[in-house]
Amino acid sequence: MEESPYQKTDFLQFVQEHLQDDPALLLFKYQGKVSFDLKLAVQQISAKQKAVKKLPSWTSDSGIVFPASIPLEQCSSESTALEKSRNCAGNLMIDLTGGFGVDFFYLSHNFKKGIYCERQHDLFQIAKQNLDLLRPEKFDFVNGDGLEFLKETKHHFDLLYADPARRGTANQKLYKLQDCEPDVVNAWELMKRKSSQILLKVSPMLDIAHAWLELPDVQKITVISVKNEVKELLLHWKSENNLLQKEIEVKDLESDFPSFTFYRSEEEHAASTFGEVGAYLVEPLSGILKAGAFKLFGERYGLRKLDKNSHLYTSDFLPTDIPGRVFEVLSRVEHPKKELKTRFPDGKVNVLARNFSIGAEEFKKKFGLRDGGNHFLIASQTNQRYGVWICKLVSTKP
Repeated sequence: MEESPYQKTDFLQFVQEHLQDDPALLLFKYQGKVSFDLKLAVQQISAKQKAVKKLPSWTSDSGIVFPASIPLEQCSSESTALEKSRNCAGNLMIDLTGGFGVDFFYLSHNFKKGIYCERQHDLFQIAKQNLDLLRPEKFDFVNGDGLEFLKETKHHFDLLYADPARRGTANQKLYKLQDCEPDVVNAWELMKRKSSQILLKVSPMLDIAHAWLELPDVQKITVISVKNEVKELLLHWKSENNLLQKEIEVKDLESDFPSFTFYRSEEEHAASTFGEVGAYLVEPLSGILKAGAFKLFGERYGLRKLDKNSHLYTSDFLPTDIPGRVFEVLSRVEHPKKELKTRFPDGKVNVLARNFSIGAEEFKKKFGLRDGGNHFLIASQTNQRYGVWICKLVSTKP
């Protein structure tokens, strides 16, 4: 069998030696001076540079080959892939939409065997080479449509995983599950027959309520964020789970924030308490806002809401071990133009605007401010009045 261009010794050595260099300059400097495909080598260097934070252990492995930018941008990070692998174990699992193989690799850790499916031939070849290198003889590979394979196979899977493509033919973003590829809504009954557990990764822009309209059998949805930025929604189904309650879990990775778990019925029956700004302001994690726990968050932690649409909360006592940022209120700004110039002569202060007359960027432009420093300006509405408060971020660990 002909040696892959990615496996040639001089190719690998060149990539490793120039990981810190500018890819564009490498093309200019080494054109016509190497015996391997220089453009391919530079593409590998560029991809590894882009992925170093997202996939640290993969980028440090000289044998791992990286695809073009789009599959790399769309794949999960190592931290989110590891999170998905929790509580997943058994004999046989399948990934219907294997892609670069990151999710597949980590999900397969606690299974005896994994089947990887991918339609794109070039991406399939790259992933197969990597996966064979990482775990020899553990995987079977299908270069074709995952759903078609599922229809024909006699296997029954302990886990069926899919990450439907969220780009249309004109590269537009798709948010409804039924519009994505593969169409897991129409294939749902087939997927249930062939597996004991289904895990779907879907767009973080998908409306959670709409997900349950499209797939009423889904028992749980997990909102995954990384450092308070929502990255993924995970839809869970297990054949042995007969609970009628719909559960939502919010997890923030790479931070110390606790998780937040609730049933949809809890939010429906929760009630908000409203009040003026006290000693502390609380901003829930972005994942909690995505999950729609607007009333329950305040009720569970004994917080007052500033306004029905503000989604900021307040307390007279320091909340501890709470899934959100807590700010100590130092003072209220009564005359912004005069006070802000005096209080922040260098113009450096972090600005947050929630349900305010103008956004944060417009606020900074209006008063000549730029993000920085240790203080925050929080602008919001309370009791139908706009207000601005000078605050500082505080630790909530007991």
